[in-house]
Amino acid sequence: MDTREYIIDKAIALFLTNSYEAVSISDISDAIGFTKGALYHHFKNKEELFKAVIDKCFVIKEIELNEETTTLLDFSEACLNNAKQTLQKLFSHTQGFEVINYMSLIADSFRHYPGFADQKIKFVLAETNKIRNIIIKSIERGEIRSGIDTSLIAQSYYSIMIGMALPIIQNQSIEQAIANLRGQLDQMYLLLKRT
Repeated sequence: MDTREYIIDKAIALFLTNSYEAVSISDISDAIGFTKGALYHHFKNKEELFKAVIDKCFVIKEIELNEETTTLLDFSEACLNNAKQTLQKLFSHTQGFEVINYMSLIADSFRHYPGFADQKIKFVLAETNKIRNIIIKSIERGEIRSGIDTSLIAQSYYSIMIGMALPIIQNQSIEQAIANLRGQLDQMYLLLKRT
């Protein structure tokens, strides 16, 4: 592991344990065993280090698929796989932290990472539009029924995926959260499926 990554990994634990405001450069320097000068060699300030922490922790990959040919059922399966990979990666490098720590870190991201909110909103809008296109194509193919508001259903799908945080907050396992997500997506599909 290179020095920059080592610093980021140590800082992740500090920012998860404490708020952004509570963590000082001195705290980070002490935790990694480097002088402040050595720390500043890799990051010009706390803000830059915090951004690197957030960029490493909260990577949500877009679901790459062909919107023209992907069925809604296949899309649901791709969502499940993506969610599982995302959760496993998120919780793999910081064992022992409560979910509330991650939620606090996300809140700090919105407050102290310029552009973070805009970046995530653009991502959500793009993903919701992708879901809407898949729904429209699924209607055209006769996979699901017509007469639905495709924009609202796309938003509902995305909301279901975001809602998987609840089982994790309730201290359930990643597997339980994914099983819950599967159940919700399956039920949504049954409601939309053409009979």
